[in-house]
Amino acid sequence: MNAVLQGKSAIITGAAQGLGAAIATAYAEAGLSLALIDVKADALAEHSAALAARFGVAVHPLPADLSDGAATRNVTLEAMRLLGTPLVLVHNAAILINRPLPNVTLEAWQREMNVIIQAAFVMTQTVWNAMTEAGGGHLIYVSSRSGIEGFMDESPYVAGKHALEGFMKCMAMEGKARRISANTVTPGMYMRTPMSEKNYSDELKQKWVDPILLTPGFVWLASQPPGSITGQRLNAWELSERVRAGTA
Repeated sequence: MNAVLQGKSAIITGAAQGLGAAIATAYAEAGLSLALIDVKADALAEHSAALAARFGVAVHPLPADLSDGAATRNVTLEAMRLLGTPLVLVHNAAILINRPLPNVTLEAWQREMNVIIQAAFVMTQTVWNAMTEAGGGHLIYVSSRSGIEGFMDESPYVAGKHALEGFMKCMAMEGKARRISANTVTPGMYMRTPMSEKNYSDELKQKWVDPILLTPGFVWLASQPPGSITGQRLNAWELSERVRAGTA
C-alpha cells in the first residue's frame, strides 16, 4: 500500500490489457479504488475481478466505446458516481493500425483520433470542476514517440498523439491555479503488449519488456502533491528506474 494513495481513486482507460492493465495493477496494489474503462468488456471484467480479489480494493469494470463522445462522458460520470472525484485520470486508450494514407477511411480516421484526443477532452472536461472542488488532481495522458515524431503508415495515431501533447500543455496552464496537474507520459521502452505484438518488428521484439516494469513511474507521479509537477513530458522507463533506485 502507498500511504498517499490509499483510499483515493483513479480512472484508467484502455485498462483491459497492455500498459493500461499494468497501471491498474500497480494502482490497485498502491491502494487506489479504480474505475477501469475499455471497449473489451470480457477482458476488462476478468482483470477487474482479479485485481479486486488480489488487493482487496474496489475495482469497477466500465466497458465503453471511447470513440463515441456521449458514451465517453456517460462512462466518466458513472465512474465518478461509483468512486467520487478521482485523484487521478489516466487516459491510455488508443488505436494503432499500420497502413498508408490511401487506405485510411474517413470513418477510421475519426474513430482513431476520437479515442485519443476527443476522449481526452471529454473526460478531462467532465472531471475538471469536481477535481477543482476536491483541491486538485492528476491528469496523466499516455503519449509516445509518435507525439513528437512522424512515422510511416501511422497518420491517425501520430496526429492524435501530437494533439494530445498540445492539449496537455493547455491543461497544465489552465489547471495551475486549480492544483490540477497535467502531464504526458511516454513508455520510453519497448513493451510487450497486444498492440506491439501486431506492430513491432522482430528486432524490436527482442528488446521489449513487461509493461509492469514501467508502472513505478505512474505510481510515483500520482503520489506527488497535485499541481507540483505539471506541463511535463515524462519518460516512464527512466522515471521508473529512478524510483527503483530511490533517486526520484
